[in-house]
Amino acid sequence: MSELVKSIREKYLHTLDKIASAARIANRQPESIKLVVVTKSQPIEIVQAAIEAGANILGENYPEEGARKLQSLRGVSAVEWHMIGHVQSRKAQTVAENFNFLHSLDSLKLAQRLDRFCGAANRSLPVLLEFNLGGEDSKSGWLASDEIHWPALLDELAVVAALPNLQVRGLMVMPPLGSAAEFSRPYFQKTKRLQEYLVSQFPNVDLSELSMGTSTDYEVAVQEGATFVRVGTAIVGARQYKTEVG
Repeated sequence: MSELVKSIREKYLHTLDKIASAARIANRQPESIKLVVVTKSQPIEIVQAAIEAGANILGENYPEEGARKLQSLRGVSAVEWHMIGHVQSRKAQTVAENFNFLHSLDSLKLAQRLDRFCGAANRSLPVLLEFNLGGEDSKSGWLASDEIHWPALLDELAVVAALPNLQVRGLMVMPPLGSAAEFSRPYFQKTKRLQEYLVSQFPNVDLSELSMGTSTDYEVAVQEGATFVRVGTAIVGARQYKTEVG
């Protein structure tokens, strides 16, 4: 085992331990939480080392960069590739044809394009619905900062849920950036309430997954119900470069 793999493995296992501890605090089963190791803007040698260190779900932010990596590592069949960043409509085909999971479905327009490309590729893509709970102009997702307006989302979400080549699995959120992990807790709690509301409105749709929490606040996210946490810096270090936008 190389020093790089050893270092990443130690941080990966440490993160799993912290996830397990947070789960136990919330009386949850640790195995109900899936760790997405975020490899966006990392070179291929870091990605390869993360796989060798035990990571089995990798998260990418940029469709073309992620597609190049997964094509280079196509033989590693045990790895799931998740798109977790904003997807521009013009990149929908790349996502539909390459990735195993999309965390950041943020509009009906994108959903319809993905559905069409998935159909052409004879694929079905699991997706999470991204919501903007902080009301930030810089964030993507269906605006859901005010609970009074949640009913207005239902008609559009019903259209998304009915698309034949997408499998809605739950919700994703990126709370506003705070100075401490506890800053995120109210947003995670609101996400849980939104999930419960949508489950009551769409009883036949699988909305069981919650993708929330990053390197700075994933323990709080687990305590508040996250089933996916997205951790990059704490495991593979700071991003090294950026190859594309969107």
